Formats: sequence, structure tokens, C-alpha cells
Amino acid sequence: MQKRYPFPSELASAPFTLDEAKAAGLHQSQLWRRSKIEGVSRGLYRPADWNFDLAEAARSLSAASPGAWISHVTAARLHGFCLPPWLADSNELHLSKPRHLPSVRRKGVVGHTVVASDAEIEFVRGLWISTRSRTWLDLARRLPLNDLVCVGDELVRLPRPEFEGRDAPFTTIDALRSLVDQHKNLQGVVRARDALNLMRVGADSAPESLLRLAMLDAGIPEPQLQVRLHASDPFSPSADLGFCDRRLAIQYDGGHHLSDEQIFSDRRRDKAFEAAGWTVLKFGKKDLADGFASATKQIKKALRAARVDPAVESGFARDVLREMVRN
Repeated sequence: MQKRYPFPSELASAPFTLDEAKAAGLHQSQLWRRSKIEGVSRGLYRPADWNFDLAEAARSLSAASPGAWISHVTAARLHGFCLPPWLADSNELHLSKPRHLPSVRRKGVVGHTVVASDAEIEFVRGLWISTRSRTWLDLARRLPLNDLVCVGDELVRLPRPEFEGRDAPFTTIDALRSLVDQHKNLQGVVRARDALNLMRVGADSAPESLLRLAMLDAGIPEPQLQVRLHASDPFSPSADLGFCDRRLAIQYDGGHHLSDEQIFSDRRRDKAFEAAGWTVLKFGKKDLADGFASATKQIKKALRAARVDPAVESGFARDVLREMVRN
């Protein structure tokens, strides 16, 4: 009768490496004899009843791949990037290696052989992973320009410490530009440079970035971001985008604006702008779905009808808006 060994509880809920199995007291031969254990690929195993979890799969893959790191779409998801819908739920496993190591040859893993400095890789949450900045650069070969701008805006935005537990952006546009300059032969680098020219500090969400880009594509002057009603008051109501010289406030109200408390806060915010003589335009998911085509028409109409505040009007905005009126 074959002797049965108790299966270590620490290996029962997630993928694990051969080294982790040995550390738990199991020999490789014992793993193959167990019907509840499946071999994934060289040096990797998982419980047969395991439900896929990207973070757990990435951790075990990292542990089984010395010198390599989790990258590209996998890294983007683990970092919490706001990816476009067609990629947001991807379970792809991407692994990068430096050129002096053999290329990745694992079933179900997308391998990359790349040039990366130590500063572009970090060890967090139990795995080696490309930094947010390097991940953004790696995505440049796959994401359309506007989506790459959205991810970039997310990295450079100023956080709200009371909600996010940090008081500095993940990176800056200048730092990303320096990173791009270090990888001039990387696929997607041209798109990355184009994205850098369109990125701005101040967008709090991807839809806000997409609305701004749609406005530029429609020939509308670039709006200001996070426009305070009273510029010197840090507690002043603010608009996501706007034109101070036209007293036009533009809001994108996403899903989190549907709670009763948030609806009340939004109404109070909008009434404050309106009481000060501003026009308030509000857009949402329906406008996002049509690429803000209707929204940009409404914004153009409002700009043409707006009264000019000469105290804050810029020369560039004046010239462009006059051209809009003529057209």
C-alpha cells in the first residue's frame, strides 16, 4: 500500500512552485501522485480545484522565473490601471526577461525579451513587476493613442491624500519623457512620445481625459482642468474642465455620482457656479459611449453664446474661439 502524505495547507489555495512544495515537506514525486494537484509548466503546480486569480498566478510565475518580472498587461492590471473595456478583464500572463537570459517558454505565458534598468523593476506584494512608468511605456505598443494618454494622465495626476493615502503623483511627465528617451528603439516609442504631448495633470478619470481629447479633435481650445470657482480658495467648488474666460464649467459625472449623497453634493456645486453667472454642462456614460460627439457640439454652442470675461481671457483662446464663431 502506497504511503499517503498529508498535503500542506499553505499549498492548497493557490499555485505554487516546486521549491515552495519542497519547503513545505513534499518531494516532486509526491506531487505527481496526487489527483488534486496539476502541473502547470516547468516547476509550477496548482490545486486542481483552484479558481483562477491573476495576482496569485502572477506571484507563482514570478517565483518560478528567477531574473524575470511580470510586465505589460498583467502588470497594468495588478497596478490597477484604468484600461479600456476590451482589455480591462484580461487574464493574460506577461513575463519579461533581460536579453542575456533564455527567452520565456511557458505554456499560457506571453514572453518578452527586453532592455530594462533596475530602476524600472520593483518587488511588491511578493513578486517582481515592472514599475508603473515602465508598464505605461510597454503598453505603448498595444494601446491606441487616446487610451495611452488616459493611463498616463492617471499616473501624473495629483492625488487626494485624504482618500488615497498618498500626497504625490506616481510619476511626472518629465520623468516619463526621460524614460522614453532611454528606450528610443522600443516598439511603440513614437506613440509614447505622441501621448506625452497630450498628457495633462488634472484629469481625475479616463472619461475626463477622453472628453478633453474629443474637444481638441473637434477644434475646441484646450480647456483648463479642475477649475475652481474661486481660484484662491482650496475648498471652492470645482469643475472637471472649463473655461474661466467664458465662465463655462464642464462636468463628467460617472457611476460614483449616482448615490443620493453625491447627487446632492453635485447639485450644490453646480448651483454655486450658476449663481456666479457660469454656464454648467454635465455629461455622463451616454456621452462617453458616442465618443462625446454630442457633447462637443454642446460645448461649441455654449462657447459661442458665452459672455467674455476680459479680465481672464487669454489671447490664444480669444483667437480660436473667434474662429469658431465665424465657422
